[in-house]
Amino acid sequence: MPTATRRQAHAHERSRNQGTSDAAVDITSDGIPPQAQIVAAEPDHDMEDDGLDGVDDDEEDAADDEDDLSDPFPPPGLKEISSLASWTVSTAKPGNGVAALRSPDLAHFWQSDGPQPHLLSIHFFKLVPIVSIRLYLDFDNDESYTPTKIQFLAGMGVHDIQEFAEMSYDQATGWKEVDFSNVGPVEPDDDDDDSDDEKHKDVDWSKRPVLSAFLVQVRILENHQNGKDTHLRAVQLFAKDETQQSRDAVSIAKSIALPTRTHFAQKAKQAEANNIKLAPWMLEPDLR
Repeated sequence: MPTATRRQAHAHERSRNQGTSDAAVDITSDGIPPQAQIVAAEPDHDMEDDGLDGVDDDEEDAADDEDDLSDPFPPPGLKEISSLASWTVSTAKPGNGVAALRSPDLAHFWQSDGPQPHLLSIHFFKLVPIVSIRLYLDFDNDESYTPTKIQFLAGMGVHDIQEFAEMSYDQATGWKEVDFSNVGPVEPDDDDDDSDDEKHKDVDWSKRPVLSAFLVQVRILENHQNGKDTHLRAVQLFAKDETQQSRDAVSIAKSIALPTRTHFAQKAKQAEANNIKLAPWMLEPDLR
């Protein structure tokens, strides 16, 4: 083939290939320009930010729920003595008796099955000093089963128990402490400007009255909307933790401990050894 004809053929082939590549650049196989595909594939940053904000909100809500569930009670200085007693109830639905009431899961509850008043009796095998009692109510789930009027009695036995508190509630939810003002004088704490949570953590239990009893009885007299049966989700009793107080006293004593007599005795012996001259007969014998 002549050289000129060969050159024209190569030039024609190059131009044809270039046109094909330009067409491929302008339109893809789907008929959509590549710029449009890039824009469509580009992520929506606003949507991602909204999604991240939603995740952060969920994490914050979960943290708040954990804070609500993590109850710091009892504070240092108290110990729970509920397990030292024998628990009995006047009536109970099958599956909702003492075992459900003593369960640490607040989703379980004691449900009565009989006429009012509904009785919960807590018998101890020895005389116990009680400084705090609390119970858990949940109006949001229990509604008309929620107690609104409860009496608390204590004594040596069934025949001599006396009422020491009567509590009235209105749509109560959460832990409720029993009033001990009729047991004895409640001395106010020194820190009156602190919040309720700080007060609860820094209570001086040595200033609180002590209820000594073998038997504690809870009488539920009325329910919300005149409900017949009742729901009670938890009851806890607490006494002073003498071991904690003794540990604190030992640690304080160690921190302010004075020098012992042995230290002075060693110093005195050293002084005597330096001032007294040994007699000849006190020296080691000479070997001859």
